[in-house]
Amino acid sequence: MTVQYDDADPKLSRTRRLGGRRIYAALKAQISEGLYPPGAAMPSTRALASELGVARTTVTSAYEQLLAEGFLESRQGAPTRVAPLLPVPAEDAGMVRPRSRHRLSAYGERMKTLADRAAPVPVAREPVIDFRYGDLSTADFPTLLWKRALSAAASRRPDRLTYGRPEGSLRLRTALQAYLWRARGIRCDADQIIIVSGSQQGLDLCARILLDPADRFVVENPCYQMARQVFAATGAVPVSVSAREDGLDTARLARTNASLAYVTPSHQFPLGGVMPIARRQQLLAWASATGAYVVEDDYDGEYRYDIKPVPPLYGLRGETSRVIYVGTVSKILSPCLRIGYLIVPEGLKAVFTTAKQLADRHTPTVEQEALASLLEGGLYERHIRRVRRRNGERRRSLLDALDQAFGARIAIQGADAGLHVVVWLCDLPATAEAGLVARARQRGIGLYPVSPLYDPGHPEEAPTCAGLVMGYAALDARQIRQGVGMLAEIVRDMTA
Repeated sequence: MTVQYDDADPKLSRTRRLGGRRIYAALKAQISEGLYPPGAAMPSTRALASELGVARTTVTSAYEQLLAEGFLESRQGAPTRVAPLLPVPAEDAGMVRPRSRHRLSAYGERMKTLADRAAPVPVAREPVIDFRYGDLSTADFPTLLWKRALSAAASRRPDRLTYGRPEGSLRLRTALQAYLWRARGIRCDADQIIIVSGSQQGLDLCARILLDPADRFVVENPCYQMARQVFAATGAVPVSVSAREDGLDTARLARTNASLAYVTPSHQFPLGGVMPIARRQQLLAWASATGAYVVEDDYDGEYRYDIKPVPPLYGLRGETSRVIYVGTVSKILSPCLRIGYLIVPEGLKAVFTTAKQLADRHTPTVEQEALASLLEGGLYERHIRRVRRRNGERRRSLLDALDQAFGARIAIQGADAGLHVVVWLCDLPATAEAGLVARARQRGIGLYPVSPLYDPGHPEEAPTCAGLVMGYAALDARQIRQGVGMLAEIVRDMTA
C-alpha cells in the first residue's frame, strides 16, 4: 500500500522538520487528539524519516517509545497501527460524580480563601521611591565580608555531600547561643535553637505543632498579617486583642480561652509600642496558668535608637517553658538569605526538629556556615552597629522631612525603634487611604496603608484617619525628602 506524504496532509504538516523527542511528543499529541484514530495505520519509519528529513533511527526510537507506552501496536508483517482505545465503562447507577475536578483539602480551601482576599498586584510600574517596610538598602549589605565567608565555607571539602541536620548546623547554633546572650540577654542551650528558612517558616512550624482546628489564638490588633494568616491556616480561630501605645492589652487575655498568643512585645508591629514590664509579667502568668504558649516575634529587636534594645520575654523571671522566641537575620543582613531561628522549650526540641525535617530537610548549609563565621569573629555585631547608625540617620531624615512638610497636621508612632514609622494624616479620613496610595503610585511613590493591618471584625478599633506604614531603610536622604515632598503635594490636592 502506497501512502502519499504532501504538505496538505494535516497529520504530517505539524511534525515536519521535527527531530528526536519532538517527533515522539508530536505523534503522541496527534494520537491523543484523534488525528490518528484507533486502528489507523502509521506511516512506515522509512517514509516518515524521508518526509521529515531525519535519520530513520530517529523515527524508529520515537515509534519504540510509543509502542512501550501502549499508544501503538505492531505485528510482524503488518504495519504499525494506533492501539484501540479502551472501552469507557458505563457509570454505575449509584456512582456520584465529583462536583469539581480540583478537589482541595480543608487546608487547601483555606489557602484559596486567603489567595482570593489578597490585594491584586499593581499593574503600574514599580515605584521609583518605595517606602515599603521590611526592605533594606543594598548599599548596607556587607558584600565583601559575606563573599569571603561564603567562599571559605564552600572551600571546606567534607568527606561526602550529604543532608545537613534538620535543626541546623551545630556551629551556627553555638555561635547564635553566644550572640543571643551577649546582645539580647537570652540564656539557652544550643540544642534549643532550631535554624529555619526565615522567621515565616518558624511561625508556620509553631502553627502546625501547637494549634488544632477550632483552637483559639490571640493576635494583636493591628498586627503582622502573614502571622495571623499562617496561624489561621491551621483552622484555628483568631482572637484579636487591642495593641496600642503599650502593646497587647494583656488584661483581656483571661476572656480569650486561647491556647496560643502571638506577640511583638519589644517593638509592636506596626504601631511600635513597647510592652511594659507589668504587662509582660501578666502575659507570662496567663500562659503559665492556662498552659498556653507565647510566640514572641523579635523581628527587629536590634534596632533601638533612644535606649539599649529592650530585653525579650524569653527568660524573663526564668520563664522558658511557655515562650517560643522567633528571630531572623532578615532585618540585619538581607531577607533574601532566608535564615531565621527559633528558641524552643526543652520539651519541644524533638517535635520541632522532626517538623523542620519534614518541611524542607534543612536550611542551606553553606549559608549557615558563612553566618557562623561572621558571628564567631564579631563581624556580625560590628555590622549591626554600622547599619543601626545608618538607619538612625535615615530615620532622622524622614522625621525632619515629615515635620517640614506637614507640621502639626500629622501624628507619628513607632519612631524610637525598628525600620519604619506609622504616619497618621489627620486631614484625611481612613477611607481615603486607597485613593492616596493609587495617586502616589501614579507618581512613582510606593506607599502602604495601615488599615489592612486591623481586624475588620472590630470596627470600633479601626482608625478614623488615614495612616501609612513608611519604611525608610532602603532609601537615602535625597529620596526620602523627595518622596515626602510629593506625598505632601498629593495630600494637599486631596484636601483642597
